[in-house]
Amino acid sequence: MTAASIYQSRVTTAEEAVKVIKSGNRVFLTGNVSVPQKLLAALVQHAPNVNDVEICQALTVGSADYVGPEMEGHLRVNSMFISANIRKAVQEGRADFTPVLLSEFPLLFKRGVLPIDVAVIHVSTPDEHGFCSLGVEVGLTKSAAESAKIIIAEVNDKMPRTLGDSFIHVSRLTHIVPVNYPIPEHRMAAEGDSEIVQKIAGHVASLIPDGATMQLGIGSIPDAVLKFLSDKKDLGIHTELFSDGVIELVNKGVLTNARKSLHPGKIVAGFILGTKNLYEWVNDNPMVEMHPTEYVNDPFIIAQNDRMVAVNSAIEVDLTGQVCADSIGPKLFSGVGGQLDFIYGASRSKGGVPIIALPSVANLKDGTKLSKITAMLKPGAGVVTSRNHVRFVVTEHGIADLYGKTIRQRAQALIKVADPQFQEELQRQAKELHYA
Repeated sequence: MTAASIYQSRVTTAEEAVKVIKSGNRVFLTGNVSVPQKLLAALVQHAPNVNDVEICQALTVGSADYVGPEMEGHLRVNSMFISANIRKAVQEGRADFTPVLLSEFPLLFKRGVLPIDVAVIHVSTPDEHGFCSLGVEVGLTKSAAESAKIIIAEVNDKMPRTLGDSFIHVSRLTHIVPVNYPIPEHRMAAEGDSEIVQKIAGHVASLIPDGATMQLGIGSIPDAVLKFLSDKKDLGIHTELFSDGVIELVNKGVLTNARKSLHPGKIVAGFILGTKNLYEWVNDNPMVEMHPTEYVNDPFIIAQNDRMVAVNSAIEVDLTGQVCADSIGPKLFSGVGGQLDFIYGASRSKGGVPIIALPSVANLKDGTKLSKITAMLKPGAGVVTSRNHVRFVVTEHGIADLYGKTIRQRAQALIKVADPQFQEELQRQAKELHYA
């Protein structure tokens, strides 16, 4: 059979496709802005007909109907990263969280630790050879999908055809649901334009040398950093994700990838979050190579990039350098993501620069202000980057270089980049802890 005839023979509706999902099945769901919307809506409608279906995912963007209270007993999410749309369900015990490094997320499925019955994915239309691109979400999806017994795919005319290790053949798709809706846009947080974020971004940019290869994590700070790099030369990208900010740097001739020691000339990433403009830019763009996350986020791959710069954020940092980025005390909030993968990879890189960047103050809804530089982490807080891995901590008040420093030296460096209104109290606490 030709690829075209295989494709036609497997076309069905979303409602019919999800009927192959049976009670007790484990289902992988493609995430980020690539969530298959028609199939997910059909699965929610199908849910009363099944029991104990486990949905494995990472970050998803969009509707949270599938984790609603009425889904209990039918669908239960097991997420390896807590996105905003499922956070309440996890915190209320209606959904599960599995801590895992992003580099190892696909390996849970690939190695049979979590065997997948059905993968629900979202791809581009096939080329003349029958290959569909996984488009904006390759990293977490490719290995998981290839590990599944059954693959249900939305095939979308609007999904960009990204290049690299990003393809799946129509013969692997057991059920095909043609769709035609725009890929959701995800703009980086509006606070990226705030004065505090701009100051942090300026400090971070001062640490980035010419010829650096950069990882830019999710959020307003990493995206803001890009605006401060116009005077740099021959920068490159090796990152779990990137957004619209890279386009301007490419157009200015700043982001050339020319001095990358691994994949020179290429932007390497696992997934993309951005606007329609970005999706059109990456379509068939030979500068962009998408790869599975177990490759992109492997610290020993990352370390092969000389001058590797990793920029990640945190919820709080204690005076010894412990970084909490996944919980507020014991309350689960997000996940490790790729932070430790890239912090460790950058620290092993020749000339590498691992950075934790965060505002010095948390503004609570009731108007209370808390220092994010703390004497001790909150009881129950998770340590994502240990005090042994941390190097640079950046706030709007400056840069704390912790590498090779004693606890006493670290405490003083971190107090200097804390908000001035909290510095006296932090000094007092440091003395009580014998850190000063």
